[in-house]
Amino acid sequence: MTKSKWIDISQPLDDKLAHWPGDTPFEYVTEYTKEQTGSVNIGKMTTSLHSGTHIDAPFHFDNEGARVLDLDINRYIGAARIIDASSFKQLDEHTFSQFDLNGVTRLLVKTSVSNNPTHFPQDFPSVSACGANYLGKNGIKLIGVDVPSVDHPDSKELSGHHALLQNDVAILENVMLDLVPDGDYDLIALPLPIRDGDGSPVRAVIRPLIQIQKGE
Repeated sequence: MTKSKWIDISQPLDDKLAHWPGDTPFEYVTEYTKEQTGSVNIGKMTTSLHSGTHIDAPFHFDNEGARVLDLDINRYIGAARIIDASSFKQLDEHTFSQFDLNGVTRLLVKTSVSNNPTHFPQDFPSVSACGANYLGKNGIKLIGVDVPSVDHPDSKELSGHHALLQNDVAILENVMLDLVPDGDYDLIALPLPIRDGDGSPVRAVIRPLIQIQKGE
C-alpha cells in the first residue's frame, strides 16, 4: 500500500518571520564560512523559543510549571483531527460542540486568520476557559491553532493557557492550515530537548490518516 506524503504545516524560520511584538526576532547568519574554516560553513541563529510554529511549556506562563524536557513527547506524535472553525469568533464551548470530537485526542483548529508568516495579526480568536474545559472533558490532550497564541495578543491573564493546563491539554501554536482539508491526520510536532525551556520551535508535519481495511 502506498503511504501518503507528509505535509509541512510549519512556518519557515527566516528574517522575514513576524514575531510577537517586543520579543526577539529570528535571525540566521553564516558565522563561519567554508573559506574561513577550510572545510565547512557554520551557521548561528538567534531566536525566541516562540518564533514560528512552536509549543508552549507550562513554565511559559507558570513559574512552577513544567519545562520542555519535562513534557511527554507522545503528546506531539499521533492521530490528530483538523477542524475548520473559521466561521467562529471565539474558540469556546459553543464552537467546539459543533464538531465531532469523539475519539479525538489531538485537535488542530483552522481559524479565520490567513496564514501569513510575515504578518503578525493584531486580532485573532482565542481559547476561552469554557472552551478549554470542554476540550478536557472530551479527552483532548493537545490543541494546535493557526495563530500566534491560544490567548488574545492583549491578554495579560492568559486565561486560555491556564485553563488548558488545568485540563491537561498541551499547546501548539502557529501551525499553517489554510491549504489543508479538514479531516484526520498523523501529526508529528516534536519540541527540541531544551531542558529548561519555556517553549520550543517545532517542525510540524501531517499526513492523511488512512484507514487500513481488514485483510489488506
